[in-house]
Amino acid sequence: MSVSENLQRIRREIDEACARCGRPAGSVQLLAVSKFHPQEAVLEAIAAGQTCFGENRVQESVEKFPAVLADHPDVSLHLIGSLQRNKVKNIVPYASCIQSVDRYELAQEIIKQRRKLLDAGTKMPASLRLLFEVHTGEESKSGFTDTAELQRTIELCRDAADAGIVCAGFMTMAPNTDDESLIRNSFRSLRQLSEQLRTLYPDLPLNELSMGMSGDFTIAIEEGSTMVRIGTAIFGQRNYA
Repeated sequence: MSVSENLQRIRREIDEACARCGRPAGSVQLLAVSKFHPQEAVLEAIAAGQTCFGENRVQESVEKFPAVLADHPDVSLHLIGSLQRNKVKNIVPYASCIQSVDRYELAQEIIKQRRKLLDAGTKMPASLRLLFEVHTGEESKSGFTDTAELQRTIELCRDAADAGIVCAGFMTMAPNTDDESLIRNSFRSLRQLSEQLRTLYPDLPLNELSMGMSGDFTIAIEEGSTMVRIGTAIFGQRNYA
């Protein structure tokens, strides 16, 4: 099937999952994960109406997306993979959202680089939405495990609103397992934590819950996801060469 046909199918499955659990149509955003796929695949998805894309690696993002963003101002780029501090300055000019904020020091660097670019008059998205990655699954996955440290990081980012920093919500990765109960518990724990933190920070728009990928997005929707990250089911198997 083509990228366009896959997008139609995934959108239909998202709508059906929303309907099954009584959620309104359009309440879950589709993030097309284009990592390891060429720019041509991104353009094919854009032609089919997709405007929100996710990439895992900074180098690939800055090679693939500047021209796309220049030609398609309605398109947004999300960085969803692990981010090293020395790569922050490279992705901040292009990303509308960084979903993998998993430690206080990384948030500091993001704010620092955003301010430097603003001072230099660099053209970039008007705001930078941050999602705080929370560890809810496998031991090998990154993410906050200490709620106090997470709160400290949220407060740091809250105080950088003048630099266009937006505390937008949370992200997690479920364990890589066929055990649906473990997957569901992973998503449920993030939703419950987000509810607690939204109560604690009512002034912040911590509404985004980025959870669910090609193999588990319907479960994620049932557990409250507002954004699903779909790659293989849209673009097919990746070329890792």
